[in-house]
Amino acid sequence: MEMYNKPEVTLLALTQVNPCPTNDLLDYGSKPETLIEFAGRICYNSLERMGKNPNFIQARIDAGHETIIEHASATFLIEGISRACSHQVVRHRIASISQASQRFVEHEGDDRFVIPESIMVNAEAMDKWGIAISGARLAYRELRKLGIRKEDARFVLPSAAKTRLVLTMNYRSLRHFFKLRCHKSAQWEIREVAREMYRLIQPTAPSVFDDIAELCSD
Repeated sequence: MEMYNKPEVTLLALTQVNPCPTNDLLDYGSKPETLIEFAGRICYNSLERMGKNPNFIQARIDAGHETIIEHASATFLIEGISRACSHQVVRHRIASISQASQRFVEHEGDDRFVIPESIMVNAEAMDKWGIAISGARLAYRELRKLGIRKEDARFVLPSAAKTRLVLTMNYRSLRHFFKLRCHKSAQWEIREVAREMYRLIQPTAPSVFDDIAELCSD
């Protein structure tokens, strides 16, 4: 059985300015921050100052005017996490999530479970873990052989079962996610996911995410 390894996070997509030849916004770049500043400038009727104040976005965030950063979003592929971890992710309401289905996808293989390090380093705990997981895996296979549909056989699978998902959040929701899930009090697995997501997204919009760097760094 495969031991626990770190989750894999891939940044799939980012909001960018429409590359239409008539779009004057492109004069200021195509990154998400361009759209965010434009939205803020609309609010303050100051389009003539576009690109002239590098602290504009951070100043709006500091003032609590975070609606402007909702116009930008990022999409991640998250793989190799447990169902227990995914259940924490989906509790973040302002997000779009597409997750591998246990209802339609057959659960196969000994490496489809996440093992916490606290169990891995304890021989007695690993023995008990192995018994429990082997029993669940065997029960699932036997149920399937009996003609039980995947959507019902999955009820015997534990929260340790691995899953993968595609997650899209706007930048305001991402900041909230990072503040909760990068915190030292967060559960270890989702904390690793959040920190890897932060590592990938921060360089794309430093004016949005730099102020929480210390929280999301090792």
